[in-house]
Amino acid sequence: MLECVINISEGRRRDVIEAIGATAGPALLDIHTDPDHHRSVLTVIGADAARSVAAATVDRLDLRDHDGAHPRIGVLDVVPFVPLGSATMADALTARDDFAAWAGAELGLPCFRYGPERTLPEVRRHAWHDLVPDAGPAVPHPSAGAVAVGARPVLVAYNLWLAEPDLALARAIARDLRGPAVRTLGLAVGHEVQVSMNLIDPTVVGPAEVYDAVAARAPIARAELVGLVPEDVLAVIAPERWSTLDLAPERTIEARLDRSPG
Repeated sequence: MLECVINISEGRRRDVIEAIGATAGPALLDIHTDPDHHRSVLTVIGADAARSVAAATVDRLDLRDHDGAHPRIGVLDVVPFVPLGSATMADALTARDDFAAWAGAELGLPCFRYGPERTLPEVRRHAWHDLVPDAGPAVPHPSAGAVAVGARPVLVAYNLWLAEPDLALARAIARDLRGPAVRTLGLAVGHEVQVSMNLIDPTVVGPAEVYDAVAARAPIARAELVGLVPEDVLAVIAPERWSTLDLAPERTIEARLDRSPG
């Protein structure tokens, strides 16, 4: 089984976001929306659902009208395939490459691959500079831009909002936390600031660890889980902390799979 955690550049028009998500049918597990980031994260199961969401995104969204706090290269910004259960990273890489070939040919999208050969931050830094697309046109799609298509293990996307809107402090904390298991940005989001994180090895450094590390530097207003969390990551955190950390059993990948009719 392959999970796909699709990041689209739309976080304000709920009707549009829900219409795009509906194209995945019962394979849709979760939608997380942020109007300031102007971004939504749609968690789906399977390559067919990912293609349906991709086609609807390119049809409905226009990067030329977009503004938001989060970096992006396209309306269909990031499409990572994640192996679950008995699926392997080789399966995810095959799905990634097949999707990139399809999106390039059918949607006219330049596709930059990430995974073993390069990281997503490297794609963001180098795309259209010294990195050319791996599939699709050699120039950006006029309304949809480009897409980063990846294969990766499970990660946890997690934001911590600081009590005081000190962007310099948020960026300093982000720099201090950044490492092999944690990717970070300090961002201004509306009138607030956050330390935005991808916990890329969440069984080693999970939500509780980064929360405590940030809290040691600055008061935290709130935590925000983006999307879903693996059950084994939740299981090692004391239940009395779940609410503060914005975690709950019903927000695990496994719980949503159990609920899914597919």
